[in-house]
Amino acid sequence: MSALALAARDSRTMLRRNMRRWARYPAMTVQLIALPVIMLLMFAFVFGETLGAGLGGAAGDRGDYIEYLVPGILLMTVAAAIQGTAISVAMDMHEGIIARFRTMAISRGAVLTGHVIGSFLQTLVGLAIVFGVALLIGFRPDANMAEWVAAVGLLCLFAIALTWLAVAMGLQAKSVETASNTPTLLVLLPFLGSGFVPTDSMPAGLRWFAEYQPFSPVIETLRGLLLGTEIGNNGVLALGWTAVIGVLGYFWALKLFRRPPVR
Repeated sequence: MSALALAARDSRTMLRRNMRRWARYPAMTVQLIALPVIMLLMFAFVFGETLGAGLGGAAGDRGDYIEYLVPGILLMTVAAAIQGTAISVAMDMHEGIIARFRTMAISRGAVLTGHVIGSFLQTLVGLAIVFGVALLIGFRPDANMAEWVAAVGLLCLFAIALTWLAVAMGLQAKSVETASNTPTLLVLLPFLGSGFVPTDSMPAGLRWFAEYQPFSPVIETLRGLLLGTEIGNNGVLALGWTAVIGVLGYFWALKLFRRPPVR
């Protein structure tokens, strides 16, 4: 059996291990999916009329605000899911199972690949649930087939990039508690971008940060693809940020995983 075939086999084994962890700890999965659903419902039905009027429409334009809100909530779903990834990786590191894997005749990369693929599948489940809830409360995208493919592709690429970053955060964390807190900033970035309100309504300093942080161009690109709004150069920026985050996370995770264990 070739080295590539062995790596693929070991990766499937590690993926099954991570999927069994889902079944063993369902509360974690429910919690990570519940956060964006609660945010979607709260902002749509508690703040929707007021914030909808702020988009330039008449008071009571909750429907317009739901259209604006959903792309940001989808990015929050991705960010919330990777928090579980960092926790799972940190648990493996601090419970000693990684040290055990290092002594076994398995592909080193399979351990990380299993976490990444497992987390990505978990993220897809979360996105499907959140998107279903969005449709139920009135979200109505008007994308054609090509735009749907592009939107789903962008979400998948961004999710994989953030997952590698979360794996690195989990490897770097000094404890499981630290790993649960480190990715919190990523969950907050849609709030500090164009996820919930237009950036031109923000104070100058915050507006500059909101316009140039990585989540905003991804959100604006999704809005353009799903709802037909102007994309401009956001598509290029979204792909650029995705590549930077993915490459940074991948090589950072590999470096941390290959370092000698602390005795």
